[in-house]
Amino acid sequence: MPNLEDIKGKIKTAEDLQSVVKTMKALAAVSIRQYEQAVQSLEEYHRTVELGFQILLKNRPEAVPLVREPSHDTLGAVVFGSDQGMCGQLNEQILTHALVTMDGLGVDLSKRSVLAVGLRIAGRLEDEGQPVKKYFSVPSSAPGIVPQAYEVLIELEKWHAKQGVQRIILLYCQYLGGASYLPTTAYLIPVEEWWLKSFQDRKWPHHVLPTFTMDWDLLFRRLVRQHLFVSLHRAFAESLASEHASRLTSMQGAEKNIEERLGELWASFHRQRQMSITEELLDIVSGFTALSEEEPH
Repeated sequence: MPNLEDIKGKIKTAEDLQSVVKTMKALAAVSIRQYEQAVQSLEEYHRTVELGFQILLKNRPEAVPLVREPSHDTLGAVVFGSDQGMCGQLNEQILTHALVTMDGLGVDLSKRSVLAVGLRIAGRLEDEGQPVKKYFSVPSSAPGIVPQAYEVLIELEKWHAKQGVQRIILLYCQYLGGASYLPTTAYLIPVEEWWLKSFQDRKWPHHVLPTFTMDWDLLFRRLVRQHLFVSLHRAFAESLASEHASRLTSMQGAEKNIEERLGELWASFHRQRQMSITEELLDIVSGFTALSEEEPH
């Protein structure tokens, strides 16, 4: 049976761990809000990009059917996971979703180009036999998303222009709110025809339709690039929010387990202490009795 000092040591360790878990819970909650705001901040910018598409396609509606259908022989995929652990089943869930999605598209392993965002998901993909061509670390904060998204975009443009990868998808966890998220797929390249067509039927929000003097094709390509950047930025932010939501859930479970363990340790401590007090009292009584018997009448 453990003595009081052993139990005190275990209580101290559990309380220290409880403090760490509470800190991680607070950081996860703050981080979720940070990445939620990063997604929200994109909305107005993306709306501006969409208005640009609307102006261009009203001037040249015949351009939409010219969007090429991608070749189904090759596939590029960006898989978003985590660099750090203690985030529950997030990496396993996105791994399963990514493998099922890529297998479902019917592209052979040798014709896939996979870019992983997150050291852990990169390792899990390799373990499952899916080679990873490029690895990027996960940004540590919302401001770090922008440069990282541009680096990934540059790499994808190389795949598209130099390696002939005509179809690129994003595989990440979409944040749903609270502690909920859902593995999802976004089709990045080519820009989907239905999405471009939707701008032709939209009513312009003002009385005057803007004009432009820049070359149509160049402006269109630059707007497409901005649309791709926004899509990547959103995937980064959603994935990071989901990672911290999963970590928050894990920390809540850990906190509950620690509280239960502390309850058991304190109960054991009080029992052991009571037993020690009882033993000491019995020793005193026994000693007193022995001395009383030895005294002469």
